[in-house]
Amino acid sequence: MIRASAKFRIGQVVQHRVHPFRGVIFDVDPVFSNTEEWWDSIPEENRPRKDQPFYHLFAENDTSYYVAYVSEQNLLPDDSGEPVDHPEVGEMFGVLEGGQYEVEPTYRH
Repeated sequence: MIRASAKFRIGQVVQHRVHPFRGVIFDVDPVFSNTEEWWDSIPEENRPRKDQPFYHLFAENDTSYYVAYVSEQNLLPDDSGEPVDHPEVGEMFGVLEGGQYEVEPTYRH
């Protein structure tokens, strides 16, 4: 269950606060839920707090598509209105409207 304090929603288009990429949220962890190895790979001065929501994104930058795991403090809403071209977006989401993709019925709980 996602905490009521999660700022962003599944299907929402977001951008990273520091790094040049954007994506669509496809899952949310209420607190950090990745490996310690992943955590330790982040330079200490850039490590986000673990006690906040973390978001799984179908992400893209100018050169590639990938899946990203990003803390809430490092995300901003993407207000460009532009679709995300990641190839998996069409499998899980429908129409983009107002910065939010409609979740396909087969993926709803």
